[in-house]
Amino acid sequence: MKKYGFGVDVGGTTCKIGLFETTGTLLEKWEIPTDTSENGVRILDNVAAALKGKMAEKAIGAEAIQGIGIGIPGPVDARGEVAVCVNLGWKQVSVEKELSEKMDQIPVKAGNDANVAALGEMWQGGGKGYEDVVMVTLGTGVGGGIIIGGKVVAGAHGAGGEIGHMTMNPHETECCGCGRKGCLEQYSSATGLVRLAKQALGAEHEASVLDDVENVTAKDIFDAYKDGDQTAAKIVGKFATVLGRGLGKIACVADPEIFVIGGGVSKAGQPLLDAIQTAFRKEAFSSCQDTKFALATLGNDAGIYGCVQLILN
Repeated sequence: MKKYGFGVDVGGTTCKIGLFETTGTLLEKWEIPTDTSENGVRILDNVAAALKGKMAEKAIGAEAIQGIGIGIPGPVDARGEVAVCVNLGWKQVSVEKELSEKMDQIPVKAGNDANVAALGEMWQGGGKGYEDVVMVTLGTGVGGGIIIGGKVVAGAHGAGGEIGHMTMNPHETECCGCGRKGCLEQYSSATGLVRLAKQALGAEHEASVLDDVENVTAKDIFDAYKDGDQTAAKIVGKFATVLGRGLGKIACVADPEIFVIGGGVSKAGQPLLDAIQTAFRKEAFSSCQDTKFALATLGNDAGIYGCVQLILN
């Protein structure tokens, strides 16, 4: 094993980059802008320039680099190719081949950003010590990453772990961002939680502290829930019930040792975890009911950690 590795987490606005020792120690992290102009044609050039600049600064030769892991906000196939990535403007980009060529043939491994975040949490975060992990990211949408035996389950089309788009309610009348109706993330994301709150507050309900909040956020709802507000409890209850049912379905297929819950909503902490786990136990197959739950611990760094784990894997 060589001493160093790079993790590159490509987002629509910035690329987060980390220089690691392959033992798992993060030595330095920084960001560069993601240039999405002209369909993102310069993104990999800019990444390569940033990596070469750091190698020159630290006097690290290519022979000391185990590899470069890179996370992409879209499906990545087994060849390290991206058919389309809307956030970057990409169509048919051979990420691994092109970046390796720009880096003088240093090995490159690419993966979907949610999957590599799951790898990061398995390696050095909330899932450390486990090899069968499902990470659930609760943010604007619901993302996921499935790891079995320490390996990401990416699937034939690179869409493994897209748990936010499981149909949970076939009778839903409003559309999800994906164009379908009744997806998990319509109920169990930050935006889904606010949507549930608007529905509850627009109907007949007990007096609630949320009545006086002009633009209700997920944080407002969980703060009210922690304080014993009954309307907030009903909103969180529906949120958790749908998510628990979804995770119960996943457990029947993947049977993980642990679910790791991350994303902005996870800042609600243990009360969130308790609500989800209670709902999960009611919905899960009997053999899976005692599956562990934990909060993610790496925050926005999970992706760069997971990218390095990609090259170690």
